[in-house]
Amino acid sequence: MVPIPTSRDALFLDLDGTLAEIADTPGDVRVAKRVPELLARWTDKLDGALAVVSGRPMAQLLELLAPFEGAMAGIHGLERRFANGKTITAAPLPEMLYARRALQTFADSLSGVALEDKGSALALHYRASPEHGRACRDLAHEFGQGRLVVVPGKMVVELQPKGYDKGVALEAFMNEAPFANRRPFFVGDDRPDEAAFDYVNRVGGISVLAGPSVASTVAQYRLENVSAVLAWLEEGLSAPAEAEAIGGH
Repeated sequence: MVPIPTSRDALFLDLDGTLAEIADTPGDVRVAKRVPELLARWTDKLDGALAVVSGRPMAQLLELLAPFEGAMAGIHGLERRFANGKTITAAPLPEMLYARRALQTFADSLSGVALEDKGSALALHYRASPEHGRACRDLAHEFGQGRLVVVPGKMVVELQPKGYDKGVALEAFMNEAPFANRRPFFVGDDRPDEAAFDYVNRVGGISVLAGPSVASTVAQYRLENVSAVLAWLEEGLSAPAEAEAIGGH
């Protein structure tokens, strides 16, 4: 059974694959109408200590989750919105300019491959043509050196500045009000979420994988899918919800 956050805890949630079903393209993703309300109710319960932490740009998060306007981190922490509404954004690195041109030319040459330009990061999506996945990953690794790193995900591979990941984003939130001195919970579904799972585990928090169990995860608990995550959030406002634990936790 996945523990339920109390009023003394902090809650961090991924978006795609956790609060919303993954779609063929990022633009096709839709958020259920009840999700912004759930986030608002949990924010009230936790006195503001809730944040959405996603690989998406913050502008997309604000659009998809409207009218929710609480704390959030976009592009794996390259963008961050504080609980008081203040925002910070990391400046794009010059190396991104050359990488952007090469990745765009590559994406234009292959059917089913699309480049998502996030400004401070780049993402090659190949869900529509999985057979091109290896070529996408190989190209990303050509640029993933120096100040850029490769971040693989579900049918996507990203390039972003070194030194940023979801674990770093969570730690930054936990060093400030209203998150400080609370036990962190994090729910995510993909490889980039492992950094957040690892951070949460190290500080005595609760890490929850959303989706199929995978041997490589360090998450302590599992919720079966997006529907299970939403049910956990809904039931957690009044009663505990059940879920499968990983590795005997």
